[in-house]
Amino acid sequence: KFHEWLLETQDKVLPKSQLGGAVNYTINQWPKLLTYLEDGDINIDNNVTERDIRPFTTGRKNWMFSTSVEGATASANLYSLVMTCRANNINPYYYFAHLFKVLPTRTPQDDLTDLMPWNFPIDEA
Repeated sequence: KFHEWLLETQDKVLPKSQLGGAVNYTINQWPKLLTYLEDGDINIDNNVTERDIRPFTTGRKNWMFSTSVEGATASANLYSLVMTCRANNINPYYYFAHLFKVLPTRTPQDDLTDLMPWNFPIDEA
């Protein structure tokens, strides 16, 4: 019924008016709206993703002043670890404190996958 109302109203309002813009936008987004309504796991917005990438876009201005490719790579790796901690509900401070204790006991040949944030011992978080 809502879709029918939109189609009826579309012909009765000025396309450049606020209502006309809203009606046209809703009609144009109709297939996406139906997808959202059919799948309960889909978020209604992407605020979480936008909030997660905001520091990256802000930091991008600072990274252009890295004095070397290696420095920029190191900054990107650090940022990636911090964001992975956040995605796994791990406080980056405690994660890095753990890394600084454990890494000196490892050799360069060791498998370090057990040190990734998703494997961080929760009791230390």
